[in-house]
Order: sequence, then C-alpha cells, then structure tokens
Amino acid sequence: MPGRAAGFTVIEMAVVLVVIALLLGSLLVPLQTQVESRKFDETQRLLDQAREALLGYATAYGYFPCPASTTSNGQEAVGFDHAIGAVNTCPATVIGANTYIGFLPAARLGFTPTDANGYALDAWVLSPQNRIRYAVSNVTVNGITQPFTRVNGMKNAGMANITNTALLYVCNSGTGVVAGTNCGTAVRLTDNAPVVIWSVGPNAATVTAATLSVHEAQNPNPAGGSNDRIFVSRTKSGGTAGDFDDIVTWIGASPLFNRLIAAGQLP
Repeated sequence: MPGRAAGFTVIEMAVVLVVIALLLGSLLVPLQTQVESRKFDETQRLLDQAREALLGYATAYGYFPCPASTTSNGQEAVGFDHAIGAVNTCPATVIGANTYIGFLPAARLGFTPTDANGYALDAWVLSPQNRIRYAVSNVTVNGITQPFTRVNGMKNAGMANITNTALLYVCNSGTGVVAGTNCGTAVRLTDNAPVVIWSVGPNAATVTAATLSVHEAQNPNPAGGSNDRIFVSRTKSGGTAGDFDDIVTWIGASPLFNRLIAAGQLP
C-alpha cells in the first residue's frame, strides 16, 4: 500500500487548538486577577499617602484644606476662606451642616502623581471618574463653626469636645443605615472621623444609578450616591445587590490630635 502522508487531520488540529485555548484561558484568568489585585493594593497605597499628606497639612497649618471642585484643578475650591466661619468657607459641595465633599486637593497638598489637571487618580486612572475623593466634617463643635477647616478652629473647639462629637460615620454596610443620621443597625466602624478619603474603584466608569448597590450608594461617586455624612467601607464583593469595590480610609480624631500636639498646634 502506498505510504500515508504525515501530518495532522482537521479533527486533530481542532483538538490541539481547544487544548491551547484552555491552557491560555487558565493562564489569563489568574493574570487578570493578579493585575486587578495589584491595582487595589496600589490604590490603597495612594489613599494612605493622601491620608499622610492631609495630616501633614493639618500639622503645618492647624486645619485641613477644603476639597477641590470639578473646576479648581486640584486646588481648593475657589472662594474658600479659612479665616472665617461662614457657610461658604469651603464652597465645594456642602452637605447641610455636616460635610464638605469634593476631590482631594492634590495640587494644594503637593501630592503626586496627578493628571494634567492637577487631580490625584487611583490606580485605574479613568480620569475624571477615578479621581480620589475627599470629605471633611463641617459640624459645629462647642459653638465653633467649621472647626476642621478654620484657622484655630480645632484649638478653640477643644479636643475633648471634638472627640465626643459625632462627625463623619463609616459603617460596614449600607443595609440598615439611617440616611444622614447614623449607621443604624449596620456595624459602626467610626462616628468620629473629621476626614474620609476614598476611591470609587474599577467600576467608576461603568456604574450607574440603577446598578449602584446599597453599599456603594452610601459613598458619593460618578453615579450619584448619598451626599451626607454616612460612608461605607467593607470587603470587596461581587454580585448585584452586594457589589462593592470602593476603597475607603479615614482620619480619626485621636490620631489627628496626637499629630497636632506633637507639632505644637495644640497644647
């Protein structure tokens, strides 16, 4: 019989391609997971650096900067006045008598890296959706208005009074929260944070009001969110109702006072 030609049949080639596809898929999925994990770690590092930059600013001046607005190019929102206690001291978004909310004033802090407009971005760098966000308490303490953004505000309000005042809340869930008031039945991580800093995570460019989970809906984000003094920080989770990929950190009153005392800003 004539010799059979060497080579692969169509079926054999198909089997080989399927095997290669499975192998590549098994490699790519862990790789994508590793890349995403590194971005979360990098964003956490950036938020920790932002926290330190804000503490450094407070130890130098005795108060915190105002948030940046969408038009202030990483500087404090136009019109701020740290010498007075008027309502428009920090004219970024003002939430009642409780909170000023905006973006991290990276240019004012000398924080790097930033985008071309002076805003600090998280590791997903989908400007402007992934700008690092910043809130500072605007609650009146011991008769002192805007104590955290006003010259001598914290000194005049007094450490004991500030530590015994409800400032910004961070809860571990959006379920059970009493809107604008407290954590309700959710676990309270803190109720005494002068400052909260957060990233809206990888879904910043795609999340909509309809897809916001009950947890992410407590943090201001490109899809809206709740503009009050309640924030949520919890472990990253998937799914629909439980979806959460925000990364949140804050400055507590006690660590803040330790820094201010060490710097001579407080007695």
